Amino acid sequence: MALNRQQEQSDYRVGEVIEASTSEFTAQCYRLYDAPALGSLVRCGEQTPTYGIVCEATTQSLDPARHTIPRGMDEVDEAGVFSSNPQIERLLYTRFRAVIVGYRDGAAIRRYLPPDVPRIYSFVGECGAEELRDFSSSTEFIPLLLAAPISAQDDVIAAFLRQASATHPNDHDFLVAAGKTLAIALAGQLPRLSGILGRLR
Repeated sequence: MALNRQQEQSDYRVGEVIEASTSEFTAQCYRLYDAPALGSLVRCGEQTPTYGIVCEATTQSLDPARHTIPRGMDEVDEAGVFSSNPQIERLLYTRFRAVIVGYRDGAAIRRYLPPDVPRIYSFVGECGAEELRDFSSSTEFIPLLLAAPISAQDDVIAAFLRQASATHPNDHDFLVAAGKTLAIALAGQLPRLSGILGRLR
């Protein structure tokens, strides 16, 4: 399936790649706190569209030597902090990290590492329901997630599967198939498997 025109428009983008390797990339958001949710499927690049699953997001000061300080002691609510301090959005940034789980090769989706590293400044966008359903129609990518050196790995896997299941006509059948793939990959790790499956409810 070719990427549709709506997916190529600028309002689809959430940020740009600022760091990349063969197995993951980091994107900086255009807007503060605008990172996709944990477990979201995102896509970057135009020449070799690369898929990643969001595994971590951070918000911090642009100047590492300048620590963030409380500003809301006299405010009624959190929104008041921002309205009284409009400069905040220029002093902070939000970034997110994604584990690479596949790429597009023409009309085909390959659920393994791409031949090329994502380019710096590649546009990054969150995949819509149709693209998420297409990608998750096979669970071949799960070993890549299980091998990735990320914290909260089981939560990331469960979060992705919950989001993906909502795009399939029969979410139960999808989760059963995903559970079978996990059972094979996590043979001998029953407590961990049970923990992931428990998060799918």
